[in-house]
Amino acid sequence: MSDLILTYSVLIKEDSKDSKVPYLVYIPAFDGYTQGTSIADAIEMARDFIGLQAIDYLDEHRELPAEDIHGFDSPDSINTIVDINVDQYRRRHDTKLVKKTLTIPNYLNELGMEQKLNFSKVLTEALKQKLNI
Repeated sequence: MSDLILTYSVLIKEDSKDSKVPYLVYIPAFDGYTQGTSIADAIEMARDFIGLQAIDYLDEHRELPAEDIHGFDSPDSINTIVDINVDQYRRRHDTKLVKKTLTIPNYLNELGMEQKLNFSKVLTEALKQKLNI
């Protein structure tokens, strides 16, 4: 089964009044807004918005808005297309904990116990570092 990939048009408008997050993003298919610190950040924020909305729609068994790649006539906005792999997005943001059984050398177990280390936390941090996430 292949992943669900969605594509939607978004409008990005520069908001000169807000110097910290000067780009306002409108996602017509979801009638929602987000913002970004740069155009690239605005596109990433739109992708994040669409991902969250799509997961909510799917979890609530609602029909997703039709994919929309048509341009909009808006001379003061940038019209672009944002795609997202919803299944990949869900996997990356799934914080559900999973119990794993593992084997480590006894001396590491003893040292970790002496230091009162949280083995789950240490393993999670090491995996994130190893996977560059």
